[in-house]
Amino acid sequence: MIGIWSTHSAQFLYVAATLTLAFAMPMLVHPLAWARALRWSLPAQTDLTVYFGRCLGAVVSVVAAFGFLAARTPAVQPFYFALVLAMVALNIGVHLWGAFRKIQSMTETVEIGAWVLLLLAGLAFFPTH
Repeated sequence: MIGIWSTHSAQFLYVAATLTLAFAMPMLVHPLAWARALRWSLPAQTDLTVYFGRCLGAVVSVVAAFGFLAARTPAVQPFYFALVLAMVALNIGVHLWGAFRKIQSMTETVEIGAWVLLLLAGLAFFPTH
């Protein structure tokens, strides 16, 4: 399974980077609206929530932007894929823990399926060249 579509790894990175930026930018610009859209209840004091939301949005935006560079640079693609797959695997764990403890919105629990599909797709497109 690993790398069965490796000849299309650059195209996968372009699509993944574009979609990731589309999801990360709202978190960077307006994290509370993003949280409401994902059906989170917001605390009365939101400064920390905004701060962490923007921090996460910034980090994800940078990782996504570097996906465009990795798509054009085959030599760095294995490293980039490994980095992103590690991040995705950890996100699966975070979301599973949140679901187990019942401390996250239902949309976050449903999102576990999307993370698993992204992990499988990343493995399938993993560059083997």
